[in-house]
Amino acid sequence: MFHNIISHEGIIRLVCFFGILAVMVVWEVAAPKRRLQVVRRRRWTGNLGIIVLNTGLVRLVFPLLPSGIGVIAAEKGWGFFNMFEIPFWPAVVLSVVVLDLAIYAQHLLFHYLPPLWRLHRLHHADIDFDVTTGARFHPIEILLSIVIKMAVVAALGAPAVAVVIFELLLNATSMFNHGNVALSAGVDRILRWVVVTPDMHRVHHSAVRTETDSNFGFNLPWWDRIFDTYRAQPDAGHTGMTIGLPVFREENDLRLDRMLTQPFRTPFT
Repeated sequence: MFHNIISHEGIIRLVCFFGILAVMVVWEVAAPKRRLQVVRRRRWTGNLGIIVLNTGLVRLVFPLLPSGIGVIAAEKGWGFFNMFEIPFWPAVVLSVVVLDLAIYAQHLLFHYLPPLWRLHRLHHADIDFDVTTGARFHPIEILLSIVIKMAVVAALGAPAVAVVIFELLLNATSMFNHGNVALSAGVDRILRWVVVTPDMHRVHHSAVRTETDSNFGFNLPWWDRIFDTYRAQPDAGHTGMTIGLPVFREENDLRLDRMLTQPFRTPFT
């Protein structure tokens, strides 16, 4: 069964992506949290365009996905879990948790190292916040992220199935927690103990820098509490806050060509 999951990872991820995207779009239309500043078709042309571009680029550049490194690690005995012969299921669970911690740490680096922030700020320059924002990343950041994940998988000796599970969870929760959807305060309060919710992550997309530099988690919400980067709510409230950055707020900046060149343009903010 696990071999089939790994060999069909691409198809599984594609089906999950479109399935969750459809659910989130319906939810956003039925129960939006905020009124959008720009009509969807203008933003989605660029956002979906960069998703397609990134998907094709990853396939072109990397003959193996991170899960393939997990297969090689198992065959060659690479990594912590293989060296110490950790049982399969504990290794799977721990791999998912440690990979999530690695993504949290990577996210911090992309905020605090200026050259990396120039790449990552494209994600924050979206002046609205919806499901497509969750995959709005510059191609160079995507490539660097895969290299980092491959290194972590090799160092851990993470089972390939754990890597697939992690990738599916990360993609699903990223679309969920970027959703422009309304959750009751009670449901949100309970959910954010086990998963990053839209209200929790929306704070991270505030134009106020102290709020931008908080709530770095994508999947598991624990790291922000442990490392003191958690912020419960935006000061202006979820419907009153300004989404995006103080710069790159023109509608022209939502075009795909402008998105791709944004890291190489000023201002350095």
